[in-house]
Amino acid sequence: MEAFAVVFTLSLIFLPFILFVLWFRSRKRLKHCIAEKRKIEERFSSVIDVEKEVDAVKEEKIKVEQSIQDLRTSYADKKKIYDELIKEVAIFDEKIAMSQLGVYSPHFDFSDSDQFKAQIETVRAEQKALVSAKTAIKAYTDWEVGGSKSEGKKMTNRAVRLSLRAFNNECEAALTNVRWNNVSTMEKRIQRAFEQINKLNESLNIEVTMEYYQLKLKELWLTHEYREKQKEERDHKTEMNRLKREEERLIRDAAAAEKEEIRYQKLLDKAKREAAQAVGADAKNYEAQIAELTKELDAAHAKAYRAKSMAEQTRAGYIYVLSNIGSFGNGVHKIGMTRRIEPTDRVRELGDASVPFLFDTHAMFYCKDAPTVEKELHKLFDKNRVNRANGRKEFFKVSLEEIENEVSKIDPRVEFIKGIEAQEYFETLAIMKAENQVTTEVSEKFPTEI
Repeated sequence: MEAFAVVFTLSLIFLPFILFVLWFRSRKRLKHCIAEKRKIEERFSSVIDVEKEVDAVKEEKIKVEQSIQDLRTSYADKKKIYDELIKEVAIFDEKIAMSQLGVYSPHFDFSDSDQFKAQIETVRAEQKALVSAKTAIKAYTDWEVGGSKSEGKKMTNRAVRLSLRAFNNECEAALTNVRWNNVSTMEKRIQRAFEQINKLNESLNIEVTMEYYQLKLKELWLTHEYREKQKEERDHKTEMNRLKREEERLIRDAAAAEKEEIRYQKLLDKAKREAAQAVGADAKNYEAQIAELTKELDAAHAKAYRAKSMAEQTRAGYIYVLSNIGSFGNGVHKIGMTRRIEPTDRVRELGDASVPFLFDTHAMFYCKDAPTVEKELHKLFDKNRVNRANGRKEFFKVSLEEIENEVSKIDPRVEFIKGIEAQEYFETLAIMKAENQVTTEVSEKFPTEI
């Protein structure tokens, strides 16, 4: 009990001191926390009011969205103006007109350029008649100037003349510049002139008549188709001249082949006469010579017969199927005809300097009516033409199997060579591959970035 009393007494003595120490440390800690709180409040004073910040953010978001909407609206308006300006510029800019090129549908069906020319003259005469009758441009109001009808009439006539001159100048510019690639653009140019001149003359109640406008469009179409028909006739004339030269060459070849046959016949007859008098070893030599000359004579006779037949039969010839993978890619074939005695000469001619690589021949067969057979094959593969605008170009994007299938219906005996040699093309690829390997090796030694 005494020990407990001692401990209790000591506790009562030291308790105030312990409590004072705890109070002092708590007070010091409280001051530190208050200071830290003040620092935090100062640091984040701008975001203490969360609701206020949220409202501010919402308001800013609304402003940004409105700004974006205003920007989109402004862009749409300006884009519309830009598109309209592009359309206006396209009337005068040939490069832009090319990008908007459409397919032109002919309005007339005349057989030759002379008929087009005559029709153009007729249309121009109709235009002059309208101008003379004062119905090309009409004024619908009698104006008075300074109270004078005569002065008003002078003003109206002056406005009519100016409008007629302006419209005619625009139409003349369109007619002068019309080409295969801008017909629709020139139509729009005339239409634009028609609409703008009438709009400017609304206050004067003056207008270019629809009849006169239609005649100008008709003249534009006729002028374009007239020029295209002239081009077609020039191409036809060129082709006819080529065929004429080929026929003349056939006649010359036939004469040369016949002359060659006669020469071999004379040599053979001479050799036979000399052989009849020869004996021993000389006789054996003459036998070999006679055999060789007989062979040469047979070949010359066959060539002369073929040349004479080709010269007499103006429609006889050879149909060929060629490819040129290096020049035109895989799957493109040329189907044509030639009336050469040696048709391979035509193949070599096609592979001249106008194309980078030689042609490969897949089929070559004789026809008594080559133009008709060629035409039938072209018609069968018309939708596969590489050049859909020019029917005289004989290249078709079609497989060799399809061509063989159609040719076999015409002549089952025709043999097709499926493989392609294309020696120069594949050699070129090998050279290019080697060059690429050298480039790769150099690039690996010297990297782009380090």
